[in-house]
Amino acid sequence: MKETAFPSHIMRRFVEALSTEIGHETFSAVLSKAGLPKEWAHPAHFLGLDDERISKAYSTLQSALRTYYGRGARGILMRIGTKLWKNLLNDSSLAIKTQSALLRGLPKSLRRKPALELLARILSAEKGDITVHTLDLDLLLVDQTSPTTLDQTDAAPICFVTLGLIRECLYWADGQVYDIEERSCRAMGAHQCEFKLTIGE
Repeated sequence: MKETAFPSHIMRRFVEALSTEIGHETFSAVLSKAGLPKEWAHPAHFLGLDDERISKAYSTLQSALRTYYGRGARGILMRIGTKLWKNLLNDSSLAIKTQSALLRGLPKSLRRKPALELLARILSAEKGDITVHTLDLDLLLVDQTSPTTLDQTDAAPICFVTLGLIRECLYWADGQVYDIEERSCRAMGAHQCEFKLTIGE
């Protein structure tokens, strides 16, 4: 099982999107109720932290949101994921932006896998952290690190931000909304988190 690492610029964008989604006052209430540092409500706080501490903060903050909102946390975290996509793309390197432009030049039916590969490249702290595979007509995104799940255990999958990112990435690529399921999750004891994109006819 790979060690969990998480780039600081993604964490900062996550905190920005979270604050926008629930409001700074509610964000502060979530932190207070969970006994977390009030500084976590400020994206700049994560500038000087190493990847391991950022990963821990990322998973702990999402756990606090799931506790605070209960079943409603899924929708909130997925919306944050959808908001994250364009910001992360805008923040990306010239090479990734070039890759995204080439992708958009492909026929729509050929954009899905390259789009997921682009997302994997943006989210991976190291090459190979996230990979994309073909399953007959369907696609599978495999996250071997999944920072959301660090020190977390649950009876059901919890990677809602990643689900939102995948959904928005694909919608950006071809304008379609797909059925996406997290079919295994490290929080449930699996070795990796797997997201199945059902295309099928």
